[in-house]
Amino acid sequence: MPVSGELIRAMNYVEDMTTTLRRICIYIPSMNSDERQRLAEALRAAGAAINAAVADLEKVST
Repeated sequence: MPVSGELIRAMNYVEDMTTTLRRICIYIPSMNSDERQRLAEALRAAGAAINAAVADLEKVST
């Protein structure tokens, strides 16, 4: 089954997010505790958005 251009773009976005997260993790050891806390809060918010998107994808279409 062929995939759409939209699916390919969306999967590329996911790969971009993964790459960005790897880059962010490189800087974590050099961050102070306040910076780590602020980054954790931002990632928590992003995680909630990701979880919501996954839940939408896993919904059974009728």
